[in-house]
Formats: sequence, structure tokens, C-alpha cells
Amino acid sequence: MLKKQLMSVLDGGFVLKRSVFQPCIEMYPMQEWQVMMEKVNKLNRFVKKNNDFIRVFTAGVKIADLDVTGRLLIPKDLAVFAGIESDIILSSAVNIVEIWDKNKYEIAINEATADFATLAETVMGNSSNLENGLS
Repeated sequence: MLKKQLMSVLDGGFVLKRSVFQPCIEMYPMQEWQVMMEKVNKLNRFVKKNNDFIRVFTAGVKIADLDVTGRLLIPKDLAVFAGIESDIILSSAVNIVEIWDKNKYEIAINEATADFATLAETVMGNSSNLENGLS
């Protein structure tokens, strides 16, 4: 099923990396990763915080392809980072897919749901902010 849904991006492969904010793995289609790297490459590496960000943001990045049976091998170091023990959840996150340990995903969703109405109002409530990409 996943292979069928991702058919248009399969040939380019994927980039797997640690999530910045959550204990999960982010899976970027190669074309999305290239867009992200264009943004990162514009950062001035002679500014220490930029250099530190780039180092941590790209730490553990792996290029991955689906095998002939449509499976994706998750590298051990990334699986350890995400705390993946057995069952996983694939969660759409706009232009990427998050790969979660099932139990950790359910905890994160339950925690975020507690005050989701306030978060939705803050992020989406002002339509002029949406046009500017601001929350």
C-alpha cells in the first residue's frame, strides 16, 4: 500500500534523519530533502549557531531506498534514537513522513491533543499569519 501511494517519488529515494522536536525519524522524499538543503546551504557557516545547527540537523542522515518487495530498512542508529521497539506508525507531516514507535506516537498525540484547541487557534486562527507563514 505504501509503495503504491509513494510511486511518484520512489525512484528518487529517501533521506532518513532524526526529528528535531520529537523522538521519531523523518523520511524526506529526495526532492523535498534537496529543497531543505537549499535553505540550509544559505546559512552562513561562519556564524557559530548556524554551523552548530547544520551539524546537529544533518547528524545521522541516511539515504534509503525501498527494496524490491517495497520494504524500507530503518538503520539501527535511527531506530535506537526513535525508540522503535516493534510496531511502527507512519504519520504524514505535510511534505515528509514521520516514522514512530507506536507507543511513543500514541503518547505524543495524547499529550498534544490535551490543548489542541488553543494550539489550533494560535497557529491557524489569524488568516493573515497563514499568508506570511507565521504563527
